[in-house]
Amino acid sequence: MNPKISELLDRIREIEHQIEEETKRRRAELQADFEDKRVRFEREVLAQHRRFKTGLLNYMITANWLSVLTAPLIYSVLGPLLLLDVFVTVYQRVCFPIYGIPCVKRSDYFVYDRTHLAYLNVIEKVNCAYCSYGNGLMAYAREIVARTEMYWCPIKHARKVLQAHPYYAGFVDYGDAQSYQRELERLRAQLSQLDRNKEENS
Repeated sequence: MNPKISELLDRIREIEHQIEEETKRRRAELQADFEDKRVRFEREVLAQHRRFKTGLLNYMITANWLSVLTAPLIYSVLGPLLLLDVFVTVYQRVCFPIYGIPCVKRSDYFVYDRTHLAYLNVIEKVNCAYCSYGNGLMAYAREIVARTEMYWCPIKHARKVLQAHPYYAGFVDYGDAQSYQRELERLRAQLSQLDRNKEENS
């Protein structure tokens, strides 16, 4: 890999680590205690949250009715999302062991901690759970597809790719035929050690 790109990626990882540390500090300021993925707010914070909760009746009366009318369309996407979930999970469970790619741990991508927020009513909590599922699924599927691309075709595109996955920067440059075979083997070897490297760096 280009040494300059490698250096920049190291800096990005360091910045991501700093962001996570700042997020942890902010959680502590909000008196939130994250234990075993369950959130326990202290009594004073819970009481304050409950004061901001919108009751169901008031929520329904003040709702934007155009938004309410779109709800069936929003939730109709749940079927395709569930199918995608099943298909990508089965795909990686069958194919990744054959390729020597570590399977993506599904539970790492789905977070449902908003249900502990006392200022949300039941409808808001259901909506939040739906959004958490959709975004978690997209991240989970993206990781599976990214690992697949790293194994089969780790070549950068000629055009700029928006929001490229984290492995993309290490791919072979577009048109670099001389390096392709050598880099392909290196990247596949790197991919086979992926989760082990993540554990060592965490």
